[in-house]
Amino acid sequence: MKVLLAHNSTYFPSLGGGDKSNRLLMEALVERGHAVRVATRVEQFGQEGHDAMLQALRSRGVEPDGSDGTGIRYELGGVVVRVLSLSPHLRGFFQAQIDEFQPDIIITSTDDPGQLLFDIAVKAPNARVVYLVRATIAVPFGPDSSMVSASKTEVLKRADATVGVSHYVAGYVREWSGIDAIHVPISLLEDTRDFPLLGRFENPYVAMVNPCAVKGISIFVELADRMPHVQFAAIPTWGTQIDELAAMRQRPNITLLNQMDNIDGLLRQTKVMLVPSVWAEARSRIVLEAMSRGIPVVASDVGGLHEAKLGVPYLIRVNPIVKYKPSVDASMVPVAEVPPQDVAPWHKVMERLTTDEPHWQELAAASRKAALEYAANLNVLPFESVLEGLLQKPKRQPPAPAVRPVLSEEKKKLLALRLRQHNTAAKPDSNPWLPGIEEVPAGRTKLFCFPWAGGGALPYRAWRDKLTALACVVPVRLPGRETRAAEPAFERMGPLVEALLKELRPFLDAPFSFFGHSMGAGISFELARALRQEGLPMPVSLHVSGARAPQYRLNHVPPPEPSMRDFIEELRRLEGFPPSVLNNPELLKLALPALLSDARLYRHYAYEAQGPLDLPLFAYGGEADPNVTAEHLAAWGLQTTQSFRHSEFKGGHFFLEAAQAALLSTLKADLTLALQVR
Repeated sequence: MKVLLAHNSTYFPSLGGGDKSNRLLMEALVERGHAVRVATRVEQFGQEGHDAMLQALRSRGVEPDGSDGTGIRYELGGVVVRVLSLSPHLRGFFQAQIDEFQPDIIITSTDDPGQLLFDIAVKAPNARVVYLVRATIAVPFGPDSSMVSASKTEVLKRADATVGVSHYVAGYVREWSGIDAIHVPISLLEDTRDFPLLGRFENPYVAMVNPCAVKGISIFVELADRMPHVQFAAIPTWGTQIDELAAMRQRPNITLLNQMDNIDGLLRQTKVMLVPSVWAEARSRIVLEAMSRGIPVVASDVGGLHEAKLGVPYLIRVNPIVKYKPSVDASMVPVAEVPPQDVAPWHKVMERLTTDEPHWQELAAASRKAALEYAANLNVLPFESVLEGLLQKPKRQPPAPAVRPVLSEEKKKLLALRLRQHNTAAKPDSNPWLPGIEEVPAGRTKLFCFPWAGGGALPYRAWRDKLTALACVVPVRLPGRETRAAEPAFERMGPLVEALLKELRPFLDAPFSFFGHSMGAGISFELARALRQEGLPMPVSLHVSGARAPQYRLNHVPPPEPSMRDFIEELRRLEGFPPSVLNNPELLKLALPALLSDARLYRHYAYEAQGPLDLPLFAYGGEADPNVTAEHLAAWGLQTTQSFRHSEFKGGHFFLEAAQAALLSTLKADLTLALQVR
């Protein structure tokens, strides 16, 4: 397989985490036996930039093998690299690489936000195009974007595959563009066999990489002011501006360090790594790099940082950026309007971590353990599989241009009349409760998936392809959310179960199972008991996730309804809703009506003792879930007369996002077992 990376940034030496990740990804493909070429550029075109790149390469032991008049050629880690340095004509340079190399796959990414190279890539007659999303600020859609454009979004739909660096990013792309993005590991690490243990409580610095507006420099600087007894260190990179450098130099307890190729040079001096981003961080490789060396990380709870932390404390909420100015800074990054930040929670955590050595040791050990376990299974194979799969499919073709017929006024009126008649007679093409149910072939096993509080059907759609060989995933969409937002939501369990019983009754003729997460676990459990009471077909199996066994709510007395502030704080504390929504005021405003109704429903839900269900039952949970422990999961075993098993996964309450692959693998095995003994 011949792979060409379109890298509209500096490939090596790397200026950012995305650059380094792309390099390691390409070198891993070479190790798998593929031919890889990179088309990249220097920061500043011309002789000066050309000479600076030559010096940077030679100082790192890389000897260029010549020049063709436009730039530099060299090989690194088996990857052939072509650097445009002398000429600013990037489009012609990239087209020449396609013509010469004739790749099977062209990889583009969000380091090309203007789609300059993407536009050329999709026109290559035979190459499949893969679009890597490493930063949601650089895509042309959704609330994280700094440059929303419907036309550019349509262009991106021509990619043969879109891959997100995290589950957060892939979900964001699916939700806001309609592009069927997937998440596979694309931020690889160096050789994972020998990560040195560098974390020491005696290390001098609270450190930060790339301090700038979007990365939370305001929090970093204020912490330095509040903690003059603590030494801070920063490595300015691509985002740091001149005024920000000046502000840090004014603080006597902030040391500015030079950029370094090997991050261990910083980590061996670091006591705590600070990642206080105020934009939607896609994932952040520095989090995993620091944790793998036994260094505690304190990060903001935005974007993909929830996944990067692997369920290890601390994640602290911030007021995220929701608006950008129509201008760019000296680094060509959109200028953000950074809202005021509450530094008090950061200060409290940092005071403890810099003074309480036993707590520091506990967190350092947990960080290293989680990171090394994750890194042990991190490799290029899933990404390679995606590329190889694309070669078995035809290249995606551009949509045919619309041809507008020229109609007379009489024909226009006739057409309008027929359309009205058709719309009046037409039946809805989907079931509002069970979207996609009409596509399930007769006799196929169905897996009905019930949402968490405030959730809908969309998150489960990503499961369809992964489970299709075993069962057809049918997500349940309750009133009050997504396409049913105008309908009143249920606020009591009994009426909801009655309504679901009526809606599911026509579809119980073939084997089916239930899966429910959090509130959805309670709904699926009560629905199974209602089916039994009505003498209707029962599920093959019941799969409950992120929920305590129902008997914990025996004789439950509903507490008073909390204030809005307390309600949201409780959601944050218990991780009761995805942080990607909780930290986005606009999304939270949209989600609140259904979320409040669902909270009332579950607040008033009380368990009534009945006999256990006669079906296999499987319970799943997150190892770091603050409200659902292993004991709570094990207690589900009292609700079945048949086989029971409970499994835990990396992550907190929403482990089903962070550990989706592991969960679906276990779900497949459990469902297969249930179908075999049916």
